[in-house]
Amino acid sequence: MKNSTKYKGLFIVILGLLLINIIASKVHSRFDLTQDSRYTLSVAAKNIIDKIESPIIIDVFLKGTFPPEFRRLQNETRQFLEEMAAYNSNVKFNFIDPLAEGDDANAVAQEFFELGMTPARISVMENGKASESIIFPWAIANFNNKTVKIPLLKNKLGTTDEERINNSVQQLEYSFADAIGQLVQPKKKKIAIMRGNGELGDAYIADFIKTIGQYYFVAPFTLDSVANYPNKTLEDLKEFDLIIEAKPTLAYSEKEKFVLDQYLMNGGKSLWLVEQTAMENDSLFNPSGSAFALPRDLNLNDFFFSYGLRINPALVNDIYSAPIVLASGSGNDTQFSPYPWFYSPLTTSPNAHPIINNIEAVKFEWANPIDILGNNIKKTVLLSSSPQSKIEGTPKGISLNLLNIRPDLSTYTAGELPMAVLLEGNFKSVYKNRVKPFALDNALDDGKSTKMIVISDGDVIKNQLQKGQPLELGFDRFTGNTYGNKEFLLNAVNYLLDDSGLIAIRSKEISIAFLDTEKTAQEREKWQILNLAIPLLLLGMGAFIYTYFRKRRYIKK
Repeated sequence: MKNSTKYKGLFIVILGLLLINIIASKVHSRFDLTQDSRYTLSVAAKNIIDKIESPIIIDVFLKGTFPPEFRRLQNETRQFLEEMAAYNSNVKFNFIDPLAEGDDANAVAQEFFELGMTPARISVMENGKASESIIFPWAIANFNNKTVKIPLLKNKLGTTDEERINNSVQQLEYSFADAIGQLVQPKKKKIAIMRGNGELGDAYIADFIKTIGQYYFVAPFTLDSVANYPNKTLEDLKEFDLIIEAKPTLAYSEKEKFVLDQYLMNGGKSLWLVEQTAMENDSLFNPSGSAFALPRDLNLNDFFFSYGLRINPALVNDIYSAPIVLASGSGNDTQFSPYPWFYSPLTTSPNAHPIINNIEAVKFEWANPIDILGNNIKKTVLLSSSPQSKIEGTPKGISLNLLNIRPDLSTYTAGELPMAVLLEGNFKSVYKNRVKPFALDNALDDGKSTKMIVISDGDVIKNQLQKGQPLELGFDRFTGNTYGNKEFLLNAVNYLLDDSGLIAIRSKEISIAFLDTEKTAQEREKWQILNLAIPLLLLGMGAFIYTYFRKRRYIKK
């Protein structure tokens, strides 16, 4: 009877454990106990991951031995992907070491560079010694014969390695969700690249058009037909969700402006990259090394004034700027040298708006200051000059001889000058209470809620050419620097057209605790001794106490 009861109890225990395991395999939960909820997927990210109905393979090139700071990026990336895989089992990931087979690091780095994935060379102080490593902070997502590259390391001028890693971890969710969205979400929105007003040629905007083509349908659109068929031109333009005006140089007619105005009134989005001055770096490369910066009249003053801003026909001169590269010598002896050039501002971000959160400095050339005017439209300054800047009126003679003159810092007192502004709200028509350029059925004087971004420099979208081929937007082939132009503009387009809320993830703040490497190196021996001595001391004390009480026990007996 006792045995029967014993076996019955054992059977119940085994059966209970089996049921618990079956239930746990079907129903389980993960708990994010971090203060900043870094491992909790946002609603927008979940909506995208829900659409993965077949395996998506993510290869992460962060396997290997890394300096301490970058091991944090490795671990955080792995943990985040584990969270994604737990949410949707179709997410599969592998960590790969590009140097596992002993290949030459420089040769592998060149292969990555040719694939558009720039490796990172890092100098790290570890144990009081300086060393240089090369890492490949990239991932590739593969889904149904489509591939997307995912940058994992966020660069920003002037930041430490710890700050770079912190910025990178903050953007992990956005980077992966955005990449997966490109793979699993069909294109819906349409973008018109405006033509007919002297905009930048196709070759100079090729890289950006290629980039946004991964998200949206893109097509050229001209206003040439507005002279004869204005109503049809407007109806055709309204088929697009966003228009991009990339550095127009020819003045707009009143009919063209009215079409653009009514497009906005009907809820259309706009991205303007427009300059009120005529000046190019190439104009300086002549025997005299000089040229005149002149005002440019695009007939848009009343257009933007009505919406709440004014682009001044002046130049922004900024101490915090990108260099200009000049050649000396000839033939094989040609050398390229960078010189400070204050007409190429590197803009700063005065706020943490999702469009400009954690991006590299954006390079401008011959930019104009923007005045913010009062009306009912919400305005957000996205990019501005540094506090050490000044305004120079036009016409103005510009010469390369300025490179030999030390700037007078006492004149740089204009402060942070707006150069990229986001406008949101219900716009009023430029032609409200005015004679319309042409008769239009259902013309709107008060518009629907919409958005517009105005950037006072067309060169922000301009990529360089090498042997006639477009380079990546933001990459300067003369200095090797990569600026944040591409990411800024892509964020701008995504924000203007975003209907999933994904862009809001960019504002997520994550704080990672790092060791003080200098203090660690100084106190290394002390902590090594403590880590070795204390366990041994505790073990010895335990053995002594055990032996003492054991002896007493048996002595008493």
